[in-house]
Amino acid sequence: MSGASYGLLQLLAALVLAPLLPGIINRTKAVMAGRHGQPLLQLWYDVAKLFSKSAVYSRTTTWVFRAGPVVSLAAAACALSVLPWAGGSAALAFDGDLVLFAGVLGLARFLTIAAALDTGSAFEGMGASREAWFSALTEPALLLALCALARVSGSASLSGILGGGAGIPTLVLAAGAVTIVFLAENARIPVDDPTTHLELTMIHEVMVLDHAGIDLAYVHYGAALKLWVLGGLPVAMLVPRTGLWAADLGIGLAAMALLAVLTGIIESTMARLRLSRVPQLLVAATAMAALALSLELVR
Repeated sequence: MSGASYGLLQLLAALVLAPLLPGIINRTKAVMAGRHGQPLLQLWYDVAKLFSKSAVYSRTTTWVFRAGPVVSLAAAACALSVLPWAGGSAALAFDGDLVLFAGVLGLARFLTIAAALDTGSAFEGMGASREAWFSALTEPALLLALCALARVSGSASLSGILGGGAGIPTLVLAAGAVTIVFLAENARIPVDDPTTHLELTMIHEVMVLDHAGIDLAYVHYGAALKLWVLGGLPVAMLVPRTGLWAADLGIGLAAMALLAVLTGIIESTMARLRLSRVPQLLVAATAMAALALSLELVR
């Protein structure tokens, strides 16, 4: 199979299977608690049901509120198109695509925050403020980790950076930083609790309280894609590849499932951090990524 065809296959597989990740996480948490849990395809059922419902808009909202879910979903799909999470080359690969990758994720975050502020709700504004503050701390960690791997590979494309043969210290530090970013950006424990219903403690969920119907379907599916996108980074960094597309795809899918299981275990065994402690965790991720880059600069 050609590189372009394999990249397209990775993209299609992720678009179809991304909603499985929240299902695996929730099933793992249920098993850890001694329960059976919801079906693995529960998110697909929820999205399908929401697509049959119309959205409801307040008279106080503008086009920004309506654009938020659509642009966020499109941005997550765009980021996925440049990510070779199962090795090889991405569906869309070019020099500098790592800047596009970080940029579209930032665009999705900005529109989500703007849509929350557009409602005029104090609760959603509070969640948007927290999201903006924490994202300002996660972005340096993500960019520095990618820069460290770019230094090793000598490439400015994610398809050349990931799996580029970095040394073990650099790889471990960069992957650790990106894993913390994965938990923070997807509002998982220990940064946020995705199952809470207390508006005073929520971050991501409180920002989408006013979305309904098909807009909420976009939000849920876009969140699943973002979970796959950011989870694909540590998977692409740490999982070895064989060079055979069928084997690499199977290994990549197994690694994504394992990441979801580990996320469920973390959420079952750890408590959420106090909001005042979350910046310390994110700064630690930035320090790890900066150290990884420093190791490569002095080499």
